[in-house]
Amino acid sequence: MRLRKILFAALAVVVVAGAAAWFSLDKETRGLLKAIPTNRDVLFWNQSQRDAAFRALDRLPVLAKARAIPAGGTQRPLPPGPPLPTLSVDVDAFMASQRNAALIVVHDGKVRLERYGLDFDAGGRWTSFSVAKSITSTLVGAAIADGHIKSMDDKVSVYIPQMKGSAYDDVSLRQLLTMTSGIRWNEDYGDPNSDVARFNNHQPEEGVEALVSYLRKLPREVPAGTRWLYSTGETNLVGILVAQAVGRPLSDYLSEKIWRPAGMEQPATWILSRTGREISGCCIQAATRDYARFGLFILDGARVNGASIVPEGWLAEATTERVGIGQPGRGYGYQWWTFADGSFSARGIFGQGIFIDPKRKLVIASNANWAGGASHKPTSEERQAFYRAVQQALDSEAGKGQ
Repeated sequence: MRLRKILFAALAVVVVAGAAAWFSLDKETRGLLKAIPTNRDVLFWNQSQRDAAFRALDRLPVLAKARAIPAGGTQRPLPPGPPLPTLSVDVDAFMASQRNAALIVVHDGKVRLERYGLDFDAGGRWTSFSVAKSITSTLVGAAIADGHIKSMDDKVSVYIPQMKGSAYDDVSLRQLLTMTSGIRWNEDYGDPNSDVARFNNHQPEEGVEALVSYLRKLPREVPAGTRWLYSTGETNLVGILVAQAVGRPLSDYLSEKIWRPAGMEQPATWILSRTGREISGCCIQAATRDYARFGLFILDGARVNGASIVPEGWLAEATTERVGIGQPGRGYGYQWWTFADGSFSARGIFGQGIFIDPKRKLVIASNANWAGGASHKPTSEERQAFYRAVQQALDSEAGKGQ
């Protein structure tokens, strides 16, 4: 009888300790543990797994390891402005259709609209996916201004010697940034045998970075500079190139050049590859308000204390069309999507986005988990229509003020 009492007491202690440990976790981590993915390939998680993971991808090292991006001590204010004029689209219906976790509209430095969904809030962080490409591009400009990279026309193998002898011997940094390498690549998110699905699981040769090992085996299809082809693998290669050039992890460089001086509200994290490198084409975890601040930083010319962190004229090149993408009025810059009216955007699969319109002093930041999955065209077009509706409302407002 005494032994039974001891066992019951011990069990009670375990239960209480377990409950205490569970409730000591933040709600994002608890949500992730309830719906933890059964594999490491985010492209093939179901919707509930994505809902849980996108807000907590950096919480469990068993799922993904990450490196911190510290913020500074002084935040850039985001003061409230007057509500937007009535839009031609219903914001609540748009939020629901997009499955938006967050939507922020900043006009002339003031927040004109801020909404949250999917049980997400301003204190949370959401994964960026390919929004990180535009941030990585900005670090290229910083590395050139700092003298770590000599020229946009330097060949890849100058900074990554292990690419010598591969098809990338003929590819310049400029061609990597504009995705015009001419190298074969399959970015089909629905195909488990595509390059974008396979390269993260590639087993590299000993002593070779996994991505370098994968990419240096790919064949050339067309001459470099003659064709645009979207390739996340090549943005990841840009990140390796920048890290090699500056001699530091990308997270540290991002914190120094942007995250601290731009006045971000929260520290962020950057998911690492299996070989411990930041996945530079993807996966920065940050607050949506800080994505909006990054948009404002770019809108302001990437300036810190009055001086741009990138070379003169570089940002204008980066955010205007360098190559056509086969769609009227749209193009591609240095890892930015461009539009004929002078606006441009960073885009991530499943609905992440930063839209920047210099003419209207407008930034729109959004995070989502699209029901239609990665790069769902109708949902993407709906988001673009929302951008246009905000532009039209601001133009109408300005006209009434004259």
